[in-house]
Amino acid sequence: MIETARTIIRRWTEDDAADLYRYASDSRVSEMALWPRHTSVEMSLYVIREFFMPNDQNFAISDKETGEVIGCIGLVPAGEEHYDLAPAESEIGYWIGYPHWDKGLATETLKSLLEYCKESLGLKSAILTIDENNKASQRVADKCGFVQIDKFSLDGITTLAYRLKF
Repeated sequence: MIETARTIIRRWTEDDAADLYRYASDSRVSEMALWPRHTSVEMSLYVIREFFMPNDQNFAISDKETGEVIGCIGLVPAGEEHYDLAPAESEIGYWIGYPHWDKGLATETLKSLLEYCKESLGLKSAILTIDENNKASQRVADKCGFVQIDKFSLDGITTLAYRLKF
């Protein structure tokens, strides 16, 4: 568990399915995150069981005051990265539910995860891949010190690669 000023970054549980569905069913979130919009709580539960829980570096972002899961952050599993990695480097993915956009939560949470990656995992750098149209995530990358290193096509979507060296 990682605690920030306003969030707790923790492992997913099956009890998080309704919260995940609330935000993952919003096309504004799924389009920017580049994954299919969730169509049921059962689909969200399946994603938690089959994708989130088996990846010990994938975390729920919960609101510290309410306990509600408002997003997701973690390392992209080995072999599923969207960009070639340097030694001791991982790709990070994250998203925040629409009602929580533009509040600095993604920046706050990403900064804490980066510290964890550096101190606990011994990583030397991190990669973000961001849809060219996702200006908010580009601002988060900039605020966290990432530098754009490439522009490429990912499944027909113009994507930007950012790197942060620790």
